[in-house]
Parts: sequence; C-alpha cells; structure tokens
Amino acid sequence: MNNLIIIAHPDKQSFCHNGIFKTIHNTLIANKENVDVIDLYEEKFNVFGDEEKTNLYKGLITKSNRIYIISPVWWFRCTPLLESFFDQVLSPGFAYKFIPITKSLGIPKPFLKDKKVRTYLTHGAPALPVLTLYVNSVKLRLVMGVYSFVFGWFKTKTRQFWSVPFVSEEKRKKYLKKVVKDIRRDISRK
Repeated sequence: MNNLIIIAHPDKQSFCHNGIFKTIHNTLIANKENVDVIDLYEEKFNVFGDEEKTNLYKGLITKSNRIYIISPVWWFRCTPLLESFFDQVLSPGFAYKFIPITKSLGIPKPFLKDKKVRTYLTHGAPALPVLTLYVNSVKLRLVMGVYSFVFGWFKTKTRQFWSVPFVSEEKRKKYLKKVVKDIRRDISRK
C-alpha cells in the first residue's frame, strides 16, 4: 500500500514531529509499507504559482491509498500551512468540482473518495472546554465540512490528543501506543 504522511508543525522537537510522525513513519516502514512524506514547514510550503511543486503534491496524493495528516491546533484551526495546503493543492478540478443544483447553488463532487484518511490533532488545551464550550469545533469543521462535504472522505478517523505540552511523558507514551494501534489496524485492513 502507498502511504502519504503530511506533517504540519514547524518544530522538529514537537510531539507532532518527534512523537506522532516518527511513530507513524517507523511503524509503516517496519511493516514494509511504501511511505512518502510532505513536511510542509521543512519544505517552506507556499506553492502560489509553483506549478511544479503543486503537481508533485497532487501526484503523491493520487498515488496514495492512505493519507496521514498531523497538525497541532492553533487558534481553533490546523496550522496555516496545512490550511493553505488544502486551499492550494486539494483544489477544484483536482479534489472536487462543483455541480450546479440551481442557478445560485452547487454541491461539490469529490474525486478522491477512495483515500483512507487519518488525522492526528494535538491540543494545548484540555478536552473538557474544547468538547463542551466549543463543541469540538476544530474536528467538526475539519471532518464534517472539509473532509466529508468537499472531499467525500466520509470514513476518516481523527484522533485528538489533549494538553500535550502539559502531560507527563507516561501520558505521551500512552498517546503513541494508540497511534501504533491505529497504524497496525490500517495495515491489517489492506
């Protein structure tokens, strides 16, 4: 199977990079899976007008069976470069097109429905206020709006890790055990 990991964190020492990304990458490699990586901050992602890079990313998405997306949550959203990646690479004509329903209304027809997508979001906040006061708006927007409605990814899996800068090393290890379990489950479902 072809796997694509999209990592969207600028700090190589972060839990996103040094924990989740490495765990996914190492687990896939240990199971002899094909792995491509797009590191948005290392590559200084900004493809406005860079057709070659845009086409490279689109090619990696097209060839992948599974896509793993890793991002911290900043200001109740994914990182700016990941949001920009959605805007620029997963664009109309490639990821979807609008089908007119009426003169002033259209719905997206997705072209990438066959992709298995798993997202890992890290939060600095604890779960309770995000899940209750803010009705888990980050995940809701991402899964219901972007993934399902636009891209047709209805069976995505999104795991959120809470209070990441403040939890113990033991808690982080428990988080990573969940990641390994997820990846092994994905591999077994070829």
